[in-house]
Amino acid sequence: MNKRFFSFIIVIALLIIVFVQSALTGSIQVTPFELLRGLFTGADDNVAIIKDLRIPRILIAIFAGAALSVAGVLLQAVMRNPLADPGIIGVSAGASFMSIVLIAFFPTLFFFVPLFAFLGGAIAFLLVYSMSWKSGLDPLRMILIGIAINALFTGLSQAIGFSGGGLTQSMSQVTTSNLTMKKWSDVNTIVLYSSIGLVLSFFVFKWCNYLALEDKTAKSLGVNINLARFVIALIAVLLASIATAIAGMFAFVGLLVPHIGRTLVGNDHKLLIPFSALAGALLILLADTLGRVLIAPNEIPASIIVAVIGGPFLIFMLRKSDRIYGY
Repeated sequence: MNKRFFSFIIVIALLIIVFVQSALTGSIQVTPFELLRGLFTGADDNVAIIKDLRIPRILIAIFAGAALSVAGVLLQAVMRNPLADPGIIGVSAGASFMSIVLIAFFPTLFFFVPLFAFLGGAIAFLLVYSMSWKSGLDPLRMILIGIAINALFTGLSQAIGFSGGGLTQSMSQVTTSNLTMKKWSDVNTIVLYSSIGLVLSFFVFKWCNYLALEDKTAKSLGVNINLARFVIALIAVLLASIATAIAGMFAFVGLLVPHIGRTLVGNDHKLLIPFSALAGALLILLADTLGRVLIAPNEIPASIIVAVIGGPFLIFMLRKSDRIYGY
């Protein structure tokens, strides 16, 4: 219990520290007092710039990280596979593809990007799930089919991008994971939809725990397995799709964070889901902050920082632990 409690305290403290440091650090630097005074009075031009340009990307990084991490937890519960991740099995690629199609060919319908992203993510997940089912779910088959679906949608997106002109720019706006030039309208969108998904995910933690059991065992406990998988998958697709539509492609987050969470707080989804939300928010916010300051005034996309940080760390964790996902 102490380990779980301190894990929550540490990740919350780190998130607050990185949030403050990210708001104060950049081409425009202010003191904490100047930032607070400027936010309340509106009389400081530097703080006004930070409010319009830096704060939105910070909030988007936080909600995107939380959404992708929880989506990874939910997908791993549905598929009973610790390698299930929105970026690996094609959900993010499907969401990105449909967003690109809408922006490139129907730009006047831009406000429907979240809906089309959700549709694309749902199509990708249904393809992976249906093609993987053969007298039950085979984790290896599922990952291989997911990689193929991911490659398919990525290739289609690139084909649109290579059409040139405005289509290339439209593709870049969706697929890039550099959080520059985000607006408060983007913040409103991701906060609304991801908050809905995150709240719903807290209500299905019992189903997630049951799905870790054998299907026969879960059914004997009165659980409707098919309904549970369908609802949890919808929530996961919503979270991954909205994060991809607003923040861009972030593979690997939904794989790394849940594994760290299981190591620190265990397999009970009542604790794993909120911890993963906090840790995912911390990971992408830290990555975006480092990307802004390491080679300033140039920037490194946050997804590259995540890969550089997360890849070796995940390998270390896997080599250190003999068990994964409770198996």
